[in-house]
Amino acid sequence: MAERNPYEVLGVSRQASDGEIKRAFRKLARQYHPDRNQGDAGAEAKFKEVQAAYDAIGTSEARREFDQQEQMRNMFGGGRGRGGPSMNFGGMGGGMGGGLDDLLGQMFGGGGGMGGMGGMPRQAPRSAPRQQPKAATINVGLDITMAQAEEGGEFTFSYKRFKRQGTSMETKRTTLKLRLDGGVTHGTTKTLKGQGHDHPEGERGDVVVTVRIDAGEAYRWEGDQLVQEVAVPYSVLMLGGKVAVQLLSGKTGKLSVDAMTQVGDRRRMAKAGYNGGDLTLEFVLAEPEKLTKAQRKALEELGASGL
Repeated sequence: MAERNPYEVLGVSRQASDGEIKRAFRKLARQYHPDRNQGDAGAEAKFKEVQAAYDAIGTSEARREFDQQEQMRNMFGGGRGRGGPSMNFGGMGGGMGGGLDDLLGQMFGGGGGMGGMGGMPRQAPRSAPRQQPKAATINVGLDITMAQAEEGGEFTFSYKRFKRQGTSMETKRTTLKLRLDGGVTHGTTKTLKGQGHDHPEGERGDVVVTVRIDAGEAYRWEGDQLVQEVAVPYSVLMLGGKVAVQLLSGKTGKLSVDAMTQVGDRRRMAKAGYNGGDLTLEFVLAEPEKLTKAQRKALEELGASGL
């Protein structure tokens, strides 16, 4: 059975911050941990899958490597080797037919014939000028902290690309610097023209950099909107009360919770978010790891009353 994508295993998007990935891992690891599921082979297998997924994308360095390797694999139809491939075009003549031509088009962006590079060139209508082929785009994630995003500056990142060496293509690690303005938003993309893959006979591709701001483990991004989860005990959700909340600024205060608040209800706080924007507070149920005898007795009484 093919391995599942680690983003899918952890239930996070590809634009998730490092903090979101860590939080998702801890939640799933706690849920499927063998100590809590003794004798459950399914839970043990799930725990191992979650651990493997976190190993693949749990740090910025591992995540960049995984994303780059995945792009390389997709260009070749799915092989899972970690080494960079190399290709030689010197002996590719006629007789390979359109199959190789199509493969090269998929790998390097198509857009024209591959004459001399595998199969016969595709003939465009005489009335239409032949478009020069361009290599496929490389997508790179740039992970920065919130403090770095607010201040801006020059940031270094690296990626793998195909570079032409004579009649062959080899993988090369390239390092570039990107300047970001202070207050850059999460999910901002920057296109670096001509910094991507070489093409066997056409134009070099681009690199698209996506800025991912790590807001910390208590937060997540929904687009460019920052959301903070506030854990509330069940009794406070039902009866109302106050809970302690530490805001992005570091200040801690008491937040009033209305009676009969539901899990998932939200409240917006003006100018309490990133770079002076609003902050969305989302109420979630506090989940204690252990119960005291008094708490267990109280819950048993609640259960007996239908709650």
